[in-house]
Amino acid sequence: MTLLHALGIFGAGIVAGTINTVVGSGTLFTFPVLLSFGYAPVTANVTNTVGLVPGSVSGAIGYRRELAGQRERVLRLSVASGTGGLVGAILLLSLPASAFKDIVPAFIVIALALIVLQPRLARVMDAYRSRHVRESGQLGPLSFLWVFVTGIYGGYFGAAQGIMLLAILGLSLPDENLQRVNAVKVVLAGLVNLIAGVVFVFAAHVVWLAAVLLAFGSTIGGVLGARYGRRLPPQALRAVIVVVGIVAIVRLL
Repeated sequence: MTLLHALGIFGAGIVAGTINTVVGSGTLFTFPVLLSFGYAPVTANVTNTVGLVPGSVSGAIGYRRELAGQRERVLRLSVASGTGGLVGAILLLSLPASAFKDIVPAFIVIALALIVLQPRLARVMDAYRSRHVRESGQLGPLSFLWVFVTGIYGGYFGAAQGIMLLAILGLSLPDENLQRVNAVKVVLAGLVNLIAGVVFVFAAHVVWLAAVLLAFGSTIGGVLGARYGRRLPPQALRAVIVVVGIVAIVRLL
């Protein structure tokens, strides 16, 4: 690995850690970077998952005030997310590498669509919140099911997992402050990455130097995201993610 490659991966980790904390689509930045440096798709995905775990931890610490009073909610949802993440990781390692290469472009297209439509999703959530009043913390079985499905997606690939969680939790908890919902999202997405990452450490090939660079970068990004990320122009952030995602699709195809 050259110094330029190392700096590129480290910088990508910072960007991804920030994006994951604020919105949740950092993989769409780091995954194409790893592909561009010549890593095979599955190896890039596995290394990326392991490397982004510390960023989720630092992001969750940054949101500790918003997490206050949500312990029971987080614990209950963690069961669904964690189980889904385990299933997704096993699927990644069980299915042929060619299947991942064929499926992931479609996942990236879905992720990009969610990013582009994120403002509209936010308006739908706000409208739903204004029309439905529900006791805070009340989550139905369907909410847990969708969190579980999102965990499977996150364990298998994970791009835009955070956006999916925000939509699910925002509609399930219409009377809850969105920043508190986002804090829960950071924890759940990080848990999925952690569980999948543990599986990958023991059962897959991790490029450890790249993972360590991503880990340091994403840790810094998580802190920046929790502290300053809300000030980033959302249009510019979405534009960068869309461009990078298109590059990943072209690279895979």
